[in-house]
Amino acid sequence: MSTTAARPRRLPTWLVVMIAGVFGLFYAFVVWSSVALLVQQASGALGLNGLGWFVYILPIVFPLVAFGVSFALGARRGAGEFSLALLTGLTLSAAFWLAIVGYGATSYSLYGG
Repeated sequence: MSTTAARPRRLPTWLVVMIAGVFGLFYAFVVWSSVALLVQQASGALGLNGLGWFVYILPIVFPLVAFGVSFALGARRGAGEFSLALLTGLTLSAAFWLAIVGYGATSYSLYGG
């Protein structure tokens, strides 16, 4: 019987940075698209009220939180599992952004501020 505990697998730092950097570009695209949507809706003919600002700021914050949670959950795992964790967070961010776009297109209570 061995007394040494099995050490968790750790990826090399360069590989963590490379995987996180590639996925970070996609997360940045979702954030940038959310900022563009906010600017477009806020500068529209009706403008945004308080609820509209809240609803359109959420898809800016959500991908940042999703990236942080995915990074924290996957950074100490293998490369495939780390990539899968980041892909899951990216998928949730994109689905959330699309839900906000759909909600904004059908809800008139966000406008007229």
